[in-house]
Amino acid sequence: MRKRKGKFADMERSDVSPLDYAVNARDHNALIMVAAALRHKEAMLAFQPVVQSRSPDKIAFYEGLIRVLDDTGRVIPARDFIDAVEATETGRILDCVALELGLKTLRQNPHIRLSINMSARSIGFPRWVRSLRHGLQGDPTIGERLILEITERSAMTVPELVVRFMSDLQRRGITFALDDFGAGFTSLRYLRDFQFDVIKIDGDFIRGVHSNADNQILTRAMVDIARQFDMFTVAENVENQADSLWLGKIGVDCQQGYFFGAPTVHPPWNGPTAPPERIDRAG
Repeated sequence: MRKRKGKFADMERSDVSPLDYAVNARDHNALIMVAAALRHKEAMLAFQPVVQSRSPDKIAFYEGLIRVLDDTGRVIPARDFIDAVEATETGRILDCVALELGLKTLRQNPHIRLSINMSARSIGFPRWVRSLRHGLQGDPTIGERLILEITERSAMTVPELVVRFMSDLQRRGITFALDDFGAGFTSLRYLRDFQFDVIKIDGDFIRGVHSNADNQILTRAMVDIARQFDMFTVAENVENQADSLWLGKIGVDCQQGYFFGAPTVHPPWNGPTAPPERIDRAG
């Protein structure tokens, strides 16, 4: 039998399963597509509202979610590439593009607050630093309206660096949110040291919480921890009224999810919009 060469050779190795090979190939293709899209500036933000639990008709802020387009103009699902790019230069450029789009949105719309996702690995990345510095110039309110979201997993890769980074930018008015809180990575010691302004409770605890006793106990505990450290709470992935009412009852400050609105690339501030409401603590 003729020996296979090239990219198919690995499939004959005993330590590479067909599933592993398929996953590696998918990740490699995703990296190529995302890198090409970013080079050609084929990216945009989709905006999802975060509402106040006390008054769900009042929007506390929006989250700007990066959307990357393939060469046909279709959105590449984030789940297909986000893990693959996290530790790569493409991941850093993705964070830069998200920040640049977010700062542009804030500059053009002085009545909104906006959160933008970033990886702790982007701290100190030259383009990211330049983009932030440039974006804050000329309008002192932009920093006050910008929220940077760092995932729990990302923050724990370089916790001491995150603490210094946050301390510096918080003095300039920027708010920090710990994303996916409860996913299991943050020790309580680091949670105390981080001094995040907001924690976003991971959606795995929120879906169906009104009828899940275990998740109720865990969610209450996270809300109590946030109160102890004077942090605002946001419940992610709120998908029905029963969950929303239960979360409001236990004192969750804000809520986000499809129950209140799906991410959209056609934000409501294209028309007349009232100034943002002050965020009041629930309960």
